[in-house]
Amino acid sequence: MGQKGRDIVKMNVDELINMLNKALSDEWLAYYQYWIGAKVVKGPMKDAVISELTIHATEELSHAELISSRIIQLDGIPVLSPEEWFKKTNCGYDAPVDPYVVEILKQNIKGEQCAIKVYSEMLDITQTADPVTYNMILQILSQEVEHEEDLTSLKEDLDLMLQRQR
Repeated sequence: MGQKGRDIVKMNVDELINMLNKALSDEWLAYYQYWIGAKVVKGPMKDAVISELTIHATEELSHAELISSRIIQLDGIPVLSPEEWFKKTNCGYDAPVDPYVVEILKQNIKGEQCAIKVYSEMLDITQTADPVTYNMILQILSQEVEHEEDLTSLKEDLDLMLQRQR
């Protein structure tokens, strides 16, 4: 790792790496929550939901790639085991024990809202302390906002459809 990459950080680098490992844990859990949700979801508009969950899973995996690369640039070690994800996570993991489409959407909207909160806080911390991490987080945050919007729109469409059937 290049020394200047670490030198430009104007905060405790170990604290930054810890914060990034927490976000990395969230991304791995979000990836799996989307991926498994797409496999088990049942109910009306299932195909549209599967499509959206699959796209989001891919994007969460790319977030994990960005974050792990940044941790390595900072001479840190990314979280090495799934057990650690559960210890470090900010947002937790909601297993899709009820595969009904509305429940799956609610779980994932909740996860996106948590991610938006976490990344917003990270933006504040890194804005003047680390421009490289700041730019990465800004990119991830914009996708998380889009994810919440996509899922909320799907849920609204589903709610309208179900109301009309009554």
